[in-house]
Amino acid sequence: MAEELVLQQGHKVEQYQSLIPQIQAIVDGESDVIANLANICAALKQQFDWLWIGFYLVKDKELVLGPFQGPIACTRIAKGRGVCGTAWQQQQVMIVPDVDQFPGHIACSSASKSEIVLPIIKQGECIGVLDIDSDALNQFDEIDTEYLKQLITIIEKFV
Repeated sequence: MAEELVLQQGHKVEQYQSLIPQIQAIVDGESDVIANLANICAALKQQFDWLWIGFYLVKDKELVLGPFQGPIACTRIAKGRGVCGTAWQQQQVMIVPDVDQFPGHIACSSASKSEIVLPIIKQGECIGVLDIDSDALNQFDEIDTEYLKQLITIIEKFV
């Protein structure tokens, strides 16, 4: 396991290219899912300082709050509800440039302005989502999708 994170300045591509291998090193050899997810949240928060980074895990037919970094959050989300529930239902990445324009958006924090949610798929089933909120509009794009999908691939190996 890595003992410290080396933060990268510059374009977000460079930041992701530096961060993803470090996250891989953090989770290598650690079998505890919660510990790994918590460290992933911390690493993303340190590098990008987004408003909120966290995981919701499917339990008893709802998304239940898992490890996160940021302000307090909604504890449970129904399938198809909000951005997270929609990403779970559709099993696809959701990028929302302005959360106020997303029908049914769940406002866990009024400071949230844009959001990206990526499903975590295991054996064809969505078992959770990575949810990231920013306090800036239009924060997330295809670059984020590309690199966060690489992170999801790492996660899918240990969940």
